[in-house]
Amino acid sequence: MTAEELLTKPEPISDAYTAFYWEGAAAGELRVQSCATCRHQQFPPNVLCEKCQSTDLTHVTSAGTGTLYAKTVMHQAFHPAFADSVPFTLCLVDLDDAPGVRILTNLVDAEPDEVQVGDAVHVVFEKRGDSVLPQFTPSKGGVA
Repeated sequence: MTAEELLTKPEPISDAYTAFYWEGAAAGELRVQSCATCRHQQFPPNVLCEKCQSTDLTHVTSAGTGTLYAKTVMHQAFHPAFADSVPFTLCLVDLDDAPGVRILTNLVDAEPDEVQVGDAVHVVFEKRGDSVLPQFTPSKGGVA
């Protein structure tokens, strides 16, 4: 591996079950997997519905707003490409329009101590190489 490759942040790898998610991100949309049988929404994408076990899955587009459920601040980079990004905040976000859907993501454009559990957040998109990653940032107005 070259020095340049070591300093390049990894990109997501799409597959048959996650392609809709990454294609949505590239289009500026946050998409969530939905069961065509029982309408259950879930994340991360899976091969079957977690609720009824149907394999008739589709997706819906979320408004991309939510509530910060939990956060942790990373002070150590476990990949060389993230060394200049520490500290950064990993978080869990509960989506407003997809009950039960909780997304593991990064919190961007905010200092770690500026955000608290319960704060309102919304999706933003980061271009990374040939990919686009949904991430979240605090919403104006604070608490959800």
